[in-house]
Amino acid sequence: MSYYLIQGSYTPEAWAALVKNPQNRLELNRAITEKIGVTIVGGWLALGEYDFVLIIQAPDNISEAAFLMVGLAGSALKSIKTTPLITWGEGVEAMKKAGAVASEYKPPSS
Repeated sequence: MSYYLIQGSYTPEAWAALVKNPQNRLELNRAITEKIGVTIVGGWLALGEYDFVLIIQAPDNISEAAFLMVGLAGSALKSIKTTPLITWGEGVEAMKKAGAVASEYKPPSS
């Protein structure tokens, strides 16, 4: 299972609807996302460039893409950004793999 950082922003119309009828969208959408194999690990409203931040876990990029498509198809989002994440254990494995060939790499010279 892979982890992804999702950052998104609502449209003004979506914010107007939420102000009129406050609701926890995270909990409302959790069951739907699990039907496509995606688990919402955590989610927060954010103050800044994005309105919310999610950490999700998905079995593959196709499931993660389906998650994004569901969100965008509802037309409540004006933007969304995905950052694939790796665990520290995976990072250490990558460091070891890179270390095995790092001395062979020659950067471009001017």
